[in-house]
Amino acid sequence: MSIYLFATFVSFVFNFFLIVPFINFLYKAKLQRQNQQTKDVFNEPTPIFDRLHGHKTGTPVGGGILIVITTTLLFGFFVLLYAVFNKPLHANYPSVMGEIRIIFFTLIGFAILGVWDDLMKIFRFRDSHFFGLRMRYKFIIEVILATIIAFWLFNDLKIDIIHIPFLGVYKLGLFYIPFAAFVIVAFSNAVNITDGLDGLAAGVLMIAISGFWIIARSIIDVPTSMFIGVWIGGLLAFLYFNIYPARIMLGDTGALSFGAMFAVIGLILGKAFALPIIGGVFLLEIITSLVQLLSKKFLKKKAFNVAPFHLLLQHRGWEEPKVVMRLWLLAIIFSVFGLMIAFMK
Repeated sequence: MSIYLFATFVSFVFNFFLIVPFINFLYKAKLQRQNQQTKDVFNEPTPIFDRLHGHKTGTPVGGGILIVITTTLLFGFFVLLYAVFNKPLHANYPSVMGEIRIIFFTLIGFAILGVWDDLMKIFRFRDSHFFGLRMRYKFIIEVILATIIAFWLFNDLKIDIIHIPFLGVYKLGLFYIPFAAFVIVAFSNAVNITDGLDGLAAGVLMIAISGFWIIARSIIDVPTSMFIGVWIGGLLAFLYFNIYPARIMLGDTGALSFGAMFAVIGLILGKAFALPIIGGVFLLEIITSLVQLLSKKFLKKKAFNVAPFHLLLQHRGWEEPKVVMRLWLLAIIFSVFGLMIAFMK
């Protein structure tokens, strides 16, 4: 366990000393939240969102860029160390390099999509009216990336089963590919939706992946354990500057990438059933958003005054730090319950 804690410490120190110069770079590059009226997917104004979040204008966006780069480099470095010192990279699958490739591809692939969307939002490199990359184009790219990852999980790692406690193990065969792709796309968007308040997405994510870290260590999966250790160190450093009032925001680069990565780790560890429980806050956020969207589309009225869930709490008068702290506590409860489910036979 000491090597993974060392990786976490190194990652924290590395990111902590880089993040202030990176924030200054974002200011110089004008990668900041813009003062513009936001619109929803139906091209309708969102006055409640603008009123509650108008003060965030000017805050640098792109913290995810730094964390993705440093996590990629440090994870690669520690994997290389194992090779140099002839240490075995124990894993639970026939292809260790396949597992490492999936981790790299997920983190970088979804980050590139996020960078594209962030640049469109900030510099308005688009002809469309929607806030950022048009939803249907973003969704298509997400599905393509997720399907590639799901195929590798099925073909390279030979994962095609789901374990449901008390009910048994179910073999999905080729149906595992669309199932896994759906899970990856869902959580990528769920974390992106959750990334609305200072410290919310990063804090909940750190709590949730800590649960997966326990699982990874229990089954002695070295690549995934090492990656999570490096990732947590980066998130700790980022969170120091992201808590209220935030000096830097995660942006779509981090949110889309980290959401997909969260889902992939759950799938690699074979805990698909525990995944939505450990990530319960993310599930709550995306469900409230989806219900709102479907209600407006088919019933022509809102199901809630505003969505997602964290914005609804703000609208009801909760101060931003209170919402974040309460959802952190809820994330801890979900993680504990999810771990209990994960270890059940």
